[in-house]
Amino acid sequence: MRLGVLDIGSNTVHLLVADVHPGGRPLATTSQRTVLRLMRYLEPDGAISEAGIRALVDAVREAREVAQSENVVELLATATSAVREATNGPEVIARIEEALGQDLQVLGGETEARFTFLAVRRWFGWSAGQILLFDIGGGSLEIAAGSDELPDVAASVPLGAGRTTIEFLPDDPPGEDAVEVLREHARATLAPVVALMADQPRPNHVVGSSKAIRSLAKLAGYPVPGWSGSERMLLPRAALGSWIPRLARLPASARQELPGITADRTFQIVAAAVVLHTAMTALDIDELEVSPWALREGVLLRYIESLSWSEPA
Repeated sequence: MRLGVLDIGSNTVHLLVADVHPGGRPLATTSQRTVLRLMRYLEPDGAISEAGIRALVDAVREAREVAQSENVVELLATATSAVREATNGPEVIARIEEALGQDLQVLGGETEARFTFLAVRRWFGWSAGQILLFDIGGGSLEIAAGSDELPDVAASVPLGAGRTTIEFLPDDPPGEDAVEVLREHARATLAPVVALMADQPRPNHVVGSSKAIRSLAKLAGYPVPGWSGSERMLLPRAALGSWIPRLARLPASARQELPGITADRTFQIVAAAVVLHTAMTALDIDELEVSPWALREGVLLRYIESLSWSEPA
């Protein structure tokens, strides 16, 4: 059957369409993204402005039309931190559901981490052993660890790339002093997570997912051979750290000329780099590997598991 996952995040409204069957790997057919950067539409009281709601509703309607044109049988619609934490969240959710014509599942931070962890586990397989996961969105950073399909521990902290850019790096370019203030804030915010992870075994694989981390890996990482001729990307902490002062001195217009930095990420990439580097340092991680699968694939995989299995003829 053909399924769609609509991920309403802090940065984008992203529709993934895939053909699926029980026991099989999802085969993506269409990926459609609308860049919103909802953090720009936050009012002082934490509400999403009317302009932001209209932009969100328009993007959702467009995604619904694409899903219908692609003959999607079931559309799994989810929303993450920006909608979840808005002070007018119930109104925003009602407007989205009206545009969708169906219910919207609003994911909590730890649930988001669990879906993403499932996708990463399936991508790397059981032989990967203990996995430590980093996932940076626009509004939050998720960290999870475990040796099974669901993490033993999972945490979500308000260190998303969009949120921290607005709060700590509003100037263009931000400069190194502002970066240092963000670094200190990230270190303090991560302290409880570091304590939570203290009893976990040393990871066999450290994995990063999300568009921001993929972009940083293309900028500061390097490729290695993967499975079946595929290419994997590794991101060393030292290389990432060496890029941060340069990124902080460059205006956003110049950053998009760098490898891996797309126009929709150029404003937020400095904050993403600082937060990721601080998290890797706090958890004593020297290098991570990038996963091509993340939240949307996790939602798909969990739904596939719920499909009925029939006895072979």
